[in-house]
Amino acid sequence: MAKKATKKAAPKKTTAKKAAPAKKATAKKAAPAKKAAPAKKATAKKAAAPKKAKTARKPNAAFMQAFTPSADLAAVIGAAAAARTEVVKKLWAYIKKHNLQNPKNKRNILADDKLQKVFGKKEVTMFELASLIGKHLK
Repeated sequence: MAKKATKKAAPKKTTAKKAAPAKKATAKKAAPAKKAAPAKKATAKKAAAPKKAKTARKPNAAFMQAFTPSADLAAVIGAAAAARTEVVKKLWAYIKKHNLQNPKNKRNILADDKLQKVFGKKEVTMFELASLIGKHLK
């Protein structure tokens, strides 16, 4: 019985060996096809690019809308109406002028008395800055 089992196992091994080289051959044939495909896409992109006409970029009106700052914010940046982007610019100028950035982590702002009224806390990250300003603009 042991002899029969070894005879049956031997043909299975030979079929597995024959199948493996066939897979390698198909993989080699498929590889050059993949290299050719990106070349076609690149030529299509080059042809499409000249068709687009360049237009002048228009500023978004929402960013340019002037807001009146609250009394607390006006003490820092001035009472004149300004756009959100200008308010952030003026705040950064004030922060750098008075050296209010945390020396260990420059992304954090240490609020003085004027800024603490605007922020509502002693330390604020630069990412919170714009959201906290929104409460003081009308």
